[in-house]
Amino acid sequence: MKSASPPRVNNDIYHDLGERWYNAQDDPVALLRAESRLRNPWIAEELRARFAGRALRILDVGCGGGFLSNYLAAQGHAVVGLDFAADALKVARLHDISGRAAYIAADAYRLPFPDGSFDAVCSMDFLEHVEQPECAIREASRLLTPGGLFIFHTFSRNWLAWLVVIKGVEWFVRNTPPHMHVLRLFIKPEDLVSMCVRSGLAVDSLHGIAPAVFSAEFWKLLMYHTVPDGFAFRFTRSTRISYSGIARKSHRHD
Repeated sequence: MKSASPPRVNNDIYHDLGERWYNAQDDPVALLRAESRLRNPWIAEELRARFAGRALRILDVGCGGGFLSNYLAAQGHAVVGLDFAADALKVARLHDISGRAAYIAADAYRLPFPDGSFDAVCSMDFLEHVEQPECAIREASRLLTPGGLFIFHTFSRNWLAWLVVIKGVEWFVRNTPPHMHVLRLFIKPEDLVSMCVRSGLAVDSLHGIAPAVFSAEFWKLLMYHTVPDGFAFRFTRSTRISYSGIARKSHRHD
């Protein structure tokens, strides 16, 4: 009897969201907006502190609708947002009020830039959507200048992340498509650290992220199955659900 093939993540959902990237509450994309409200200022401050406030060259891999790319461009950085979904790139361009962000469609396994092109490469909510995350991390490392930063966010692989990130979203957020996430592609923090090390990157910052579960907005989500504008995430000590981190490119020339 032929065994069933493992489920594949459904990346097609990002091709036709349109303005729902920025205004839908009855869709999991609203959770991405809420995550970005927590992460974007943190990323901007880390970049400012680690690079003495200078303008940087930044690549945002899997940029989606441009939440991070446009935020960093508005901070004065030269940002390139990269995604495979033409619709998402169109929306991102429309919401770039700074005019400093450039958007391109490309393959994250074979990025169309020479070595050392960027001071920072960001990968938010992307690594759990590809079959070969280490290949994408290796490419990110190749593009970094010595001392450059790889900044990431992804989900941990365990039963709690399955319950919260996969089943919880399916149960409580309207219009959640099947296989938006699949557990087998989630990455344990220790595995991601090892991938980074093999790619010439040293992780020096790791923060758990989880919903603010005792807020009024959290209970509204459970009751109405929509994501209120005030729904929030917070940094936590635990990395069991999801986590953000920063890895630095070695200054050594191998």
